[in-house]
Amino acid sequence: MAGSGSQRPAPARGAPRYRCTECGWATTKWVGRCGECQAWGTVSEIGAPQLREVRPGPVSAPAAAIGDVTIEAAAATPTCIGELDRVLGGGLVEGAVVLVAGEPGVGKSTLLLELGAAGARGGRRVLYVTGEESTAQVRLRADRVGAVADTLFLAAESDLGALLSHLEQVDPALLIVDSVQTLAAAEVDGSAGGITQVREVAGAIIRAAKSRSLPTLLVGHVTKDGSIAGPRVLEHLVDVVVQFEGEPGSRLRLIRSTKNRYGPTDEVGCFTLEADGIREVPDPSGLFVSRGSGVAPGTCLTVALEGRRPLLVEVQALVSESALASPRRATSGLDTSRLSMILAVLDRRAGVRLGRSDVYTATVGGIRLTEPAADLAVALAIAGADRDRCLPAGLVAIGEVGLAGELRPVPGLQQRLAEARRLGATRALIPAEAGDAPATDGLQVTPALDLRSALAAALA
Repeated sequence: MAGSGSQRPAPARGAPRYRCTECGWATTKWVGRCGECQAWGTVSEIGAPQLREVRPGPVSAPAAAIGDVTIEAAAATPTCIGELDRVLGGGLVEGAVVLVAGEPGVGKSTLLLELGAAGARGGRRVLYVTGEESTAQVRLRADRVGAVADTLFLAAESDLGALLSHLEQVDPALLIVDSVQTLAAAEVDGSAGGITQVREVAGAIIRAAKSRSLPTLLVGHVTKDGSIAGPRVLEHLVDVVVQFEGEPGSRLRLIRSTKNRYGPTDEVGCFTLEADGIREVPDPSGLFVSRGSGVAPGTCLTVALEGRRPLLVEVQALVSESALASPRRATSGLDTSRLSMILAVLDRRAGVRLGRSDVYTATVGGIRLTEPAADLAVALAIAGADRDRCLPAGLVAIGEVGLAGELRPVPGLQQRLAEARRLGATRALIPAEAGDAPATDGLQVTPALDLRSALAAALA
């Protein structure tokens, strides 16, 4: 039959016809949920077969010895926001694409608007493209936070082609897109925010950023479980991925990088959300300590490490007789399962009986403690609340509690003790297994072998 040679042969019976765009899992029939990575809506029909042979093509630039490659093009330019520069590794690199993710209302748009205004005041042309708000709405927020600058340009667009046209007209030195899930390409099937659209839109923006050596910041939505919405390949395409975090009802905002091709991934930046915008906090330890620290029973200080930054944090506990058959265990800023373990160790290894008491624990300032180094402080706060006794003034407790009641050493002990001394601590309880007590002028360091001996030293 004429023209039959151009028809694609039907796939063999039993051959995979559908593949997951996230993990590559293949199946013979379409399903709504991937059987491998459990992602929804990622299984699509396999397209044309791949080429079996790839011919050599032209190169963009000849290969060079690594020693002859200049690094000036990868130098970071400060953003005028010190806490953000700390996380990015010194600033923004030309052509770098940064994905900023966070929950709704955490302050992503406000931070990036202030970043754009700071860049414009520094003499750069900045293009801020919003797909979620009108330019008038962005201007209102800019007036409120003081982010109005002459070379900060606004555009409300939801079409990728229009965004690229704005790039040609404005020729910016910094591009901010809020957000990548609201843009769509007319040539691509699917609605804005879909997996195919997000992949193609992000790819086009990244190609434009690389060709123009244009630093670009993309806002990304997150799902209910806190992961970045869209295909996983989005995180692989960009150069830097940062998460903007904040507890509901707290002014504290933390920004940390989960991927960074130009700097460390263990730095954290601290901000506070105020009525007139986002304010950076170069020394945030004072945010997590109450004025009455050490005065009331059930309070204890510890030093947590957020990335490379030590933070002095106060842990509070309240123990009261329960009227319920099953006493309550409530936490705020602490891990619930970790608290249950500490209560069990206190009961069995230290003789602190709490089986018929309600126990409430919390951190000050809205910070969340997840590292085991805070175990000893939590245990001391609970024991002090149970016995209605105050811990010595200026005491800091650092150490992990094991199931046998032993105290285990924690990383960065010298850095934690130095921070505690800088902020006025006079005495520190640390695990005896940490070895010789680090030398810290003006700080009395007391090693303890187990939880029972630590309680005796603190509550004697």
